[in-house]
Amino acid sequence: MKTALTIAGSDSSGGAGIQADIKTMTANGVFAMSAVTALTAQNTTGVTDILEATPAFLAAELDAVFTDIYPDAVKIGMVSSSALIQVIAEKLRQYGAERIVVDPVMVATSGARLISEDAVETLKEYLLPLATVLTPNIPEAELLSGMTITGPEGMEAAARTISERYGCAVLCKGGHQVNDADDLLWRGENGKWFHGRRINNPNTHGTGCTLSSAIASNLAKGYDLDTSVERAKEYISGALSAMLNLGKGAGPMDHMFDLKSRFIGEVEA
Repeated sequence: MKTALTIAGSDSSGGAGIQADIKTMTANGVFAMSAVTALTAQNTTGVTDILEATPAFLAAELDAVFTDIYPDAVKIGMVSSSALIQVIAEKLRQYGAERIVVDPVMVATSGARLISEDAVETLKEYLLPLATVLTPNIPEAELLSGMTITGPEGMEAAARTISERYGCAVLCKGGHQVNDADDLLWRGENGKWFHGRRINNPNTHGTGCTLSSAIASNLAKGYDLDTSVERAKEYISGALSAMLNLGKGAGPMDHMFDLKSRFIGEVEA
C-alpha cells in the first residue's frame, strides 16, 4: 500500500484538520500518517481554543515518520507560524520529499486573513518553492499573485504568475462567485481547465482541503498530476452529491481551520 503524510492541525470533533485528511486518504486507498502542527478545541460551530506544537516537537514528529514509513506523497494544510513553516521546509529538504501538495490556507471564505503577514512571507520563501502543486482558492491566488481575479482570464493570469514565481504547478480553484466549480491547473506555459458541476449542498466548508488530500493520495498511487486532479474532483463531487448533513452547527465558519465533511471517509466505502 502506498503512503501519504498530512501535516496539519488536529480537530477534536473530527470535522477538519488531520482527522478529515486521514479519512480522505484512507478512502482513496493509501496508508495515512500525520504530523500535528496544532491541537484545536473545535466542533461544527467554531474553534474555542488552539494549542500550537513547538518547532522541536513538530521536527520530532517528521523525523519519526520519514525515518520509518517514508511517505509517497505529502499534503500540507494550514500552518500558522513562521517557525513551524521553517521546520517543515527544512525536514522536507532533509529527507528529499516528493509529490508535495501545499494547500496555502491563508484567507477565509469571508476574506479574513487566517495567518500573520510574517508567516505568509515565510510560506512564500521557504515552503511554496518545494511544492509539486499549490491549491489556492480565489482570495489566496489573489494574495499570492498580487492580482484581482474576476473571471476565467484573471484565474489564468494569476495562476501563470504564481507558477512562474514559485516554480511549481498551480491548481487555482473556482468558487467564490468566480467560475464556480471549474478549476485551472497551470504549469509553465500551459493551462488546463477541469470543469465541474455546481452541487447545491450547504455543507461545503473544507472541500478545498479535502481536495488537496485526495490529490496527494492519487499522486502517492503513481498517477500523474492531471489524472490525480481529475480523480480528486470526481471524489469530492461524489461526496457533495451524497447530501449528508453535518449537524446543527453546519454553516459558514471562518475560524482557524475550515470545516470538512465528516462523512468524507465513508462515501466510497
